[in-house]
Amino acid sequence: MRKTYKGKKAPAGYHFMPNGKLMKDSAHKKSGGSVRNYKGEYSNYQSSTEQKKRRASRNAARRKMTAVGKVKKGDGKDVAHRNGNPKDNRRSNLKVVSASKNRSYKRTRTAGKASKRA
Repeated sequence: MRKTYKGKKAPAGYHFMPNGKLMKDSAHKKSGGSVRNYKGEYSNYQSSTEQKKRRASRNAARRKMTAVGKVKKGDGKDVAHRNGNPKDNRRSNLKVVSASKNRSYKRTRTAGKASKRA
């Protein structure tokens, strides 16, 4: 959301759309702008014991690669698990990839691991 357009400032509670139209912030949310329910996501999924353990293991993998010197804070890189199992933090299973590359495919059990057909 842009608060300015061609030097004009949007009043409080409003923003400019890319075409220059002035739109109320609350109207934008109602119009189908994707609004995530973070509280609902946490209570339904992220708060489960299994997901907490997976998240902790992913964080541990990142710390492990930081200690080795493969990644740094703010470098735009992700630590990926080769076999897709976030709990498998063996050094041979971890690799450093760009964030865009790591987040560019669907997260299914076989995503990114299927052999290419001839």
